[in-house]
Amino acid sequence: MSAIFLNSNDWLHILLRLALALLMGFTIGFNRKRNGRQADIKTFMLVGMGSALFVMIPLLAGGGNLSATTNALSRTIQGVTSGVGFIGAGLILQECPKESSVPKVSGLATAASVWIVAALGAAIGCGLWHLGVLGTLFTLATLIGIKRNRSIDSRG
Repeated sequence: MSAIFLNSNDWLHILLRLALALLMGFTIGFNRKRNGRQADIKTFMLVGMGSALFVMIPLLAGGGNLSATTNALSRTIQGVTSGVGFIGAGLILQECPKESSVPKVSGLATAASVWIVAALGAAIGCGLWHLGVLGTLFTLATLIGIKRNRSIDSRG
C-alpha cells in the first residue's frame, strides 16, 4: 500500500498528519500576525488542518480502490481550493483614502498565505509531509525575505 493511503485504525499517522498541518498553519499564521496582518493564527491553523482532514477522508474511506480514491481525492482538492478562495476574498480589502481617489487594495499577501496553507495542509493530509515542510519553509522565506518596495508600488 502506498504511503498516501491510511488505515482508519492507524491513529498515530492520522494524529501526526493533523498535528503537522496545525503546526504548519501556526507557523505561517504567527508570521502574518507578528507583522500586523488582519488574519489571526487560529484561521491559518484551522485552514491547514481542515484541508488535511478533507483530503484524508477519501484516503480513509477509499477501501483500497485506487481509481475511485484518486478520483475522489482530485475532486476534494478542487473543492478545498475553491472554498478557501472565499476565505481569502474576505481578507482582501479595498479602501479609498481621503487624500487620494485611487483605491488601495490590501490583504493580498495574507489571502495568498491562507491559500498556500490550504495547499500545504492538503499535501500533509496526503502524507506528503516532505512537500508540506519544504513548502512551509519556502512560504516563510518569501514572506520574511521579500519586502514591499514602496517606490514600485507608488502610482506616480
